[in-house]
Amino acid sequence: MASPRHRNPVLAVIDAPWARPVGLLVILIAIWDISVRIFQIPAYLIPTPWDVMIAFRNDGAMLAREAVPTTIATLAGFALSAAIGIPLAMLIAGSRTIEAYLYPLLVFSQSIPKVAIAPLFVVWFGFGIVPKVISAFLLGVFPVVVAGVQGFKSVEADMRDLARSMKASRLQTFAMVSLPHAMPAIFAGLKVSVTLAVVGAVVGEFVGSNSGLGFVLQRSIGNFELPTMFAALIVLALIGVVLFWVVDLVERLIVPWHASQRHDVFVTV
Repeated sequence: MASPRHRNPVLAVIDAPWARPVGLLVILIAIWDISVRIFQIPAYLIPTPWDVMIAFRNDGAMLAREAVPTTIATLAGFALSAAIGIPLAMLIAGSRTIEAYLYPLLVFSQSIPKVAIAPLFVVWFGFGIVPKVISAFLLGVFPVVVAGVQGFKSVEADMRDLARSMKASRLQTFAMVSLPHAMPAIFAGLKVSVTLAVVGAVVGEFVGSNSGLGFVLQRSIGNFELPTMFAALIVLALIGVVLFWVVDLVERLIVPWHASQRHDVFVTV
């Protein structure tokens, strides 16, 4: 068996973590291009990948500029979701009374379409960044709360009893037992939250904004500029992927001991 130093560079590229998703993406783009040509779909319905690439070349600077306010609103809404969602999960998991009062209201609020109430935020807070941050927060906070409650509730009672038997205070028990045990579930909620925060920011830009990728999408749809719209959607997807990767990287640094971060527990195919 060849040592890693003398490994074939081609095989190294094929086995790279990014190779398979990139390969699948190339195949999907090829299917997209072939389907448009075979079925002769008009450009005003679905543009070709080449048209989208031209849109990136012509409007790349504009898309990069408009991605900045969308990213800022996404990050602010996500940070607010984490700052409020995790303490809420702690309260709900630690008190049956709070859970009985608060949890049903959270589920009820999540069932309300954010597009329907987003115009209210524009009326209340104007056309600045605040409505976009609130929309991102409302979409992102629920998965953090749900995952956090599940994580805190899944702590085994024997672990808490052991900490109490060693005369640990409630704060020490929380810091050494409850919080580390709940961190994998919390990060799972944060990963969902950060992608939903992108959607929330765009929703806020749809209803009241003159900047951001949501504004670009709305303008492109109105002018039937489908290549630009597809390019903006790709940029939004890239923002979500990068933010998801950042949260995943932070999780690997904070909870490297968890089974989900250990490659030896998986069977490679």
